[in-house]
Amino acid sequence: METVTHSPAEGVYAATGDYAHAIEVRHAERLLFVAGTMGLDPAGVPGATLTEQIELIWSNLRVILASAGMTVDNIVRVTSYLRDASYAEENARARVAALGGRVVPTTAIVAQTLVSDWLVEIEVIAAG
Repeated sequence: METVTHSPAEGVYAATGDYAHAIEVRHAERLLFVAGTMGLDPAGVPGATLTEQIELIWSNLRVILASAGMTVDNIVRVTSYLRDASYAEENARARVAALGGRVVPTTAIVAQTLVSDWLVEIEVIAAG
């Protein structure tokens, strides 16, 4: 699989350093669509803080990806659902760290979660 990042410098607003406008995936044999993943431990208990929930989310995503023979390096799209807009900066930092600085198309949406203890939910698309 090969990926090509597309963030045009002219004709559209500039992408910031933590995301790309688009990623073209070439020669992928598989696509994995991961449902919104929450910051819950294996017993289904949410982390007590935003930081704990984000750490659990990325841990859970690594397990889910591994079950398909993939890693975070296969992620080509991230959508975050934040309970509060003030969570955006920490969420972005955690995403960049989890992806090792690799930028992908990403969207963050502020939304009311189904359970008030769930502070953030992240869904990804991976290709391999």
